[in-house]
Amino acid sequence: MASTSQWIAGARPRTFPAAIAPVLVGTAAAEELGRMDLGLALLALLVSLSLQVAVNYANDYSDGIRGTDEERVGPVRLVGQGLARPSDVKLAAYTAFGVAAVAGLALVALSGALIFIPLGALAMVAAWRYTGGDNPYGYRGLGEIYVFVFFGLMATLGTQWTQADALSWEGVLGAVGVGALASAILVANNLRDIPTDRENDKITLAVRLGDARTRQLYLALLGGAVVCGLVIAIAHPWVLASLLAAVVAVPAVRAIRGGATGRALVPVLASTGLIQLVWAILVAAGLLPGEPPVVAH
Repeated sequence: MASTSQWIAGARPRTFPAAIAPVLVGTAAAEELGRMDLGLALLALLVSLSLQVAVNYANDYSDGIRGTDEERVGPVRLVGQGLARPSDVKLAAYTAFGVAAVAGLALVALSGALIFIPLGALAMVAAWRYTGGDNPYGYRGLGEIYVFVFFGLMATLGTQWTQADALSWEGVLGAVGVGALASAILVANNLRDIPTDRENDKITLAVRLGDARTRQLYLALLGGAVVCGLVIAIAHPWVLASLLAAVVAVPAVRAIRGGATGRALVPVLASTGLIQLVWAILVAAGLLPGEPPVVAH
């Protein structure tokens, strides 16, 4: 049976910045409109983190029963390494989905944003179908699109909308930047797994593009977030501080440009998550007004 530390590792904490970043940026974008609500922000964070844990356990389960994870390097694979029964990992995924659903319904009830009932349901179905089901889209090179849409656009703009009942161009650009960096995390993961994914007929975008172009895509996604920050800074100069995320990006960029493979790419995952979190914190801070924020809804 898996230990507590192995269950925690199986939840893949290094991916948690992908769940935290959109809530930070979306909440700051709501405050820029004068409508930040910390209670709703915390509920949005619970939804986002629960969905991240759910999709990580769901991927562990689905890849494990297919045998895709047996020869991989990187984080703990509970099913693939025989550390936990597939049924237990599946139950963990369903439990996390349940927490996300309850928190999401509470968020909808308090904010009145009924549109997020069907959107939230779609997000959970998409999370499961990433590697689960008979024809998972993650095996057809569509995983990055899912991450960009749900952990970028929907998570960020949903956070802003449930608090402010409106969207802004700053929120949209922030969502695009968050989505680009979240996708970069998956690109780095799939770059590392190209050899084993190809052997197991898991045709990710990285497998389709090949090693060299996948590295170019990773750098382009980081550059896209930089551009989003620069455009937002036209109206909010303090957002220029988000360029400091480039300092955090140096080790990851060196590894990607230097041709790192296999285990040498594992630190790039953590570095990319940190890049996203630092970028989101600095963008959010730059969007906040100079005076103390007014909490209202």
